[in-house]
Amino acid sequence: MTLKTTFPLLLLVFIFNCTDKPKKVTNKNDYNQYLTTKIDSTALFATAQFWNNKINPELDQFSVLSARAGGYTKVFDATGNIDYLIKAENDLLESNKISNYKNSAVLKTLATNYISQHRFQEALKLLKIAETNGDKLNTTKKMLFDVHLELGNYIYAEAYLKEIKNNSDFDYLIRLAKWEDHNGNLEKAIENMEKAMTIAESSNQKYLKQWSYTNIADFYGHAGEIEKSYNYFLKALELDPNDAYAKKGIAWIVYSHENNSEEALNILNHVTTYYNAPDYDLLKAEIAEFQNNETLKSDAIKNYQMALNNKHYGEMYNAYDVALYADEFSQPDMALEIAKTEVENRPTPQSYDMLAWSYFKQGNVKKANEIIEEYVDGKTFEPAVLYHVAEIYKAAGKTDKVTPIKKELIASLYELGPLMKSKIKQL
Repeated sequence: MTLKTTFPLLLLVFIFNCTDKPKKVTNKNDYNQYLTTKIDSTALFATAQFWNNKINPELDQFSVLSARAGGYTKVFDATGNIDYLIKAENDLLESNKISNYKNSAVLKTLATNYISQHRFQEALKLLKIAETNGDKLNTTKKMLFDVHLELGNYIYAEAYLKEIKNNSDFDYLIRLAKWEDHNGNLEKAIENMEKAMTIAESSNQKYLKQWSYTNIADFYGHAGEIEKSYNYFLKALELDPNDAYAKKGIAWIVYSHENNSEEALNILNHVTTYYNAPDYDLLKAEIAEFQNNETLKSDAIKNYQMALNNKHYGEMYNAYDVALYADEFSQPDMALEIAKTEVENRPTPQSYDMLAWSYFKQGNVKKANEIIEEYVDGKTFEPAVLYHVAEIYKAAGKTDKVTPIKKELIASLYELGPLMKSKIKQL
């Protein structure tokens, strides 16, 4: 969706006032079999434990440490346990020291670890070293595109995208899809992701297919093709019954599209028996607010905060923290400090939006408006950001700019969730 999309006024009124239930696309019989799955901890920890037994300070530990890091990363991917991502980081740091930062594969593996931790500046430094080393340069350039896109260095990102251009390459196509999505060209993004998915299916590589299915499911959801989104999350679960992200995606459909909050919580409660990421608690809190269940909402937020007592999370959840302090806790000063850090680390339109929103919540509409106009408006198409832009423009008296954004937000209600309907209506 882009701001160029227009909707007749009567259709907008219909969307807001229609009392018919939305078309039901989910069926418990489709996914119930996946709500009894459990992680096989013995198999999951086997790789890391095997290489643990090979550790010997008197021998060359380069290969052992790199392999153990792979085992630890596998545990993190399956459980969301941040401690194992840090264990992997420590092993990869030691491996890079042993190789004197000359092994590009290990450099890139550590960069991937840092990307998972949202330490994009550090990932960029490692990738620049790998680029200088020169081996397997095309893979390095693909990762440089990823990091520059995350950092808001869009000129560099586009330059690397042109350097890796290959319309028959899975890695290129998924990055082209991300680039088109960044530019608000959702139709093109889907087109390229579909091409990538076809390549993944032809290769019959389980990881590539599963990754393709969850990502195309997200894109279809953005485009309002909810049934397609649901079906591809199911296809991901067929490949891996423990895919927490796919289950979360189905939970969102059940909640946001079908307004079935109880079933959404049922799915999420199952997922968090084996997969623990703090943002899952915030989703539970949102659903609890929709139910007017203050106790459940409070407990979920407390669980989120307790999880973040683990310093290993670093600044991974800054965006969530800004939203909490600005909107939930009415502590805009705290939100502002975090937003400033995020802008310094990652000067993207999304980060500047956090900064503007924090100033807005402080009551400094003038400052918020200046930031929005210079760094945000027209530079991102994320619905949550557009809502902030509209609220700030409304407060600044720029109602002519609010109207087209409101139309876009109405079209994005599925992505934003049911709680946003009344807020958008009041714009």
